Amino acid sequence: MNTQTSKGVALVVGAGDSTGGAIARRFAQGGCTAVVTRRDGEKLQPLVDAIRAAGGQAHGIASDARREEDVIALVEQVERDIGPIEAFVFNIGANVRTSILEETARRYQKIWEMACFAGFLNAREVAKRMVNRERGTIIFTGATASLRGSANFAAFAGAKAALRALAQSMARELGPRNIHVAHVVVDGAIDTEFIRTQFPERYALKDQEGILSPEHIAENYWWLHQQPRDAWTFELDLRPYMEKW
Repeated sequence: MNTQTSKGVALVVGAGDSTGGAIARRFAQGGCTAVVTRRDGEKLQPLVDAIRAAGGQAHGIASDARREEDVIALVEQVERDIGPIEAFVFNIGANVRTSILEETARRYQKIWEMACFAGFLNAREVAKRMVNRERGTIIFTGATASLRGSANFAAFAGAKAALRALAQSMARELGPRNIHVAHVVVDGAIDTEFIRTQFPERYALKDQEGILSPEHIAENYWWLHQQPRDAWTFELDLRPYMEKW
């Protein structure tokens, strides 16, 4: 088991209003200092305030996860001013629906940068610190597209599949160095404002527990961080009981 499961920093990249925020809250509840980041730092303040109001510790830092210089500066700042990163969660989505006949090179590359390249940059910098301490947890948020490419999601599927391969490679390399690397396939609609407004029929299944709760997703991330190292999970699938797969 990680030697500091209730101490240190939990860095959540892609801490939005739903899953990322729930993950940050859960790790703070477990005793970690939650450091949350996204490009627009002002949007982080409500999450930071909520964690602190609940008795946890939290900091919000604006950072562009696709820019190497931003990522290096972010990790250095956290390690220097806040504490050692014991858990890192990469939670950037970039789920954009576009026909392959209408996809542009610029949009395809941007989606790849957000959903895959940013994962590499951030995980690399965090891993450099973790291997020196010989402990840590790195978790990547995947999707249905990590496993199969649906029609009209060529860019997203390509990026998510590549992110999964990155996670596999890192797990094989870093596991023997006591770094737990995991990949979570989130297969299904999540209880978000986007689903509520854009897919009301799907959102109506919430009363039947037919869409994913961000808090329940977060609980699984915390469980991964707590796992004893003689039984680590690499890949975890999360989906509602009624979801087809």
